[in-house]
Amino acid sequence: MGDVAVVHNGIVENYETLKAELADHEFTSDTDTEVIPHLIEEELTADPDADLLAAVRRVEDRLEGSYAICAVREDDDRIIVARRGSPLVLGRSEDASFVASDVTAFLEHTRDVTYLEDGDVAALSEDGVEIFASGERVERDIETVTWDADAAEKGGYEHYMRKEIHEQPEALRQTITGRLDVDAGDVDLDVSFPPGFLADVEEIRVVACGTSYYAGRYAAQLFEELAGVRATVEIASEYEFGAGRTPDRTLVVAVTQSGETADTLGAVRRANEAGARTFAVTNTLGSTVTREVDGTAFIRAGPEIGVAATKTFASQVATLAMLAVSIGRDRGALAAADARAVLEDLQGLPGAVQQVLDKESRVREAAQTYQDSEAFFFVGRALGVPVALEGALKLKEISYDHAEGFAAGELKHGPLALVTPETPVLAVLTEGSRANETMNNVTEAQTRGAPALGCVSADAEYDTLDVDFPVPDVGIVEPLVANVYLQLFAYHVANEKGRPIDKPRNLAKSVTVE
Repeated sequence: MGDVAVVHNGIVENYETLKAELADHEFTSDTDTEVIPHLIEEELTADPDADLLAAVRRVEDRLEGSYAICAVREDDDRIIVARRGSPLVLGRSEDASFVASDVTAFLEHTRDVTYLEDGDVAALSEDGVEIFASGERVERDIETVTWDADAAEKGGYEHYMRKEIHEQPEALRQTITGRLDVDAGDVDLDVSFPPGFLADVEEIRVVACGTSYYAGRYAAQLFEELAGVRATVEIASEYEFGAGRTPDRTLVVAVTQSGETADTLGAVRRANEAGARTFAVTNTLGSTVTREVDGTAFIRAGPEIGVAATKTFASQVATLAMLAVSIGRDRGALAAADARAVLEDLQGLPGAVQQVLDKESRVREAAQTYQDSEAFFFVGRALGVPVALEGALKLKEISYDHAEGFAAGELKHGPLALVTPETPVLAVLTEGSRANETMNNVTEAQTRGAPALGCVSADAEYDTLDVDFPVPDVGIVEPLVANVYLQLFAYHVANEKGRPIDKPRNLAKSVTVE
């Protein structure tokens, strides 16, 4: 027919089987996407009375995998959309309708949105939107996004990533505003658990991917220290509930910026099937994860466009830290005075991050000096470890240079063999990162000729460092502030190399396939 076109995000897992069933059709590519318009064409040919909406419904029943589909047909003024496992959101205004995988795509036109649910099929036309589930017309809530449209624009910055690094003080203010009662040592995240559940919980299991996984690693240490409960963190794609655990005494916390990360959603579903209580920390209202867990805390960081996560990492850690305090207080494991000290540190985060941003020129100079290095090693201890891992991830994501992060004590267990004068070591030397021990390991690298750059607590001095970046005094969240230096370093190395910083090769903002 040649009059059907589709846009597809996701994976059609059974496309080879479907393609074999379409042997009489002529394919022009090897993509899984192409089977969809051919299937629609087959449905329309088989039933001349069928319209595009009916054809898409029938085709959707034949597809396996995760997908979001938009289909159009010549002489039909509608857009037909369907979703299963991949995000799809509709924008609603008085004179137009929009469809995208993320609200930022149409935020300048409308802030009224509807999040489609798995299995939904919708028709967008000049008359509005019709949504169907299991063949029946349904209504879905219209929500108002509170972000300003300007928040999704570059605002004079060359790249979204740099803009979003500089938005961290405001993002952190949004994260903590209205949630801290410092005098009482309490937190209000507007979430609740069944009576007695937190007192009896035996383990908190954090599941996440990428940057969210490193935020989870930071949080796991806070859960143990502040909430007095055993905490583990697992890569979501590797997660299984596991034997020897008691479901009704286990809290599984899923950390996902988009709320649509396929691996994290899979982990949540496995936890739900096992009978565990599930909880999400996310940035996205109405996202899939919020509908599949027992409770949610929103990080409230605002839109993040750059593929490399920056401000959402900070807001995730801050939100998880508040959750740790809340659980600790509920369990009686954290005294009010100790909670007060942590909350004062959290209150100081936005200002501390701004102080780091004010020293960006120093970071730019260091990036220019070391941009041509053969490799970069990031090290830390305790709370410095997840920050070192995240720092390495940022650099490799956007500069395409080899970067590796690990616990500083591991340097002498193998990686030291790679150290040369062409491999700078970037170290987290702050409160909460066992700085003196870490510096001993850095010195080992320096004796092999490696340059050393350190993020250092304001009241500490390490005279042998080649470059030091001072970190304001904010207690257990000092490593989180140090991370801003590492973000800026990654950004400026990549910028010096002329990399496509906001759209690094082979990567996507929301990973909606497993």
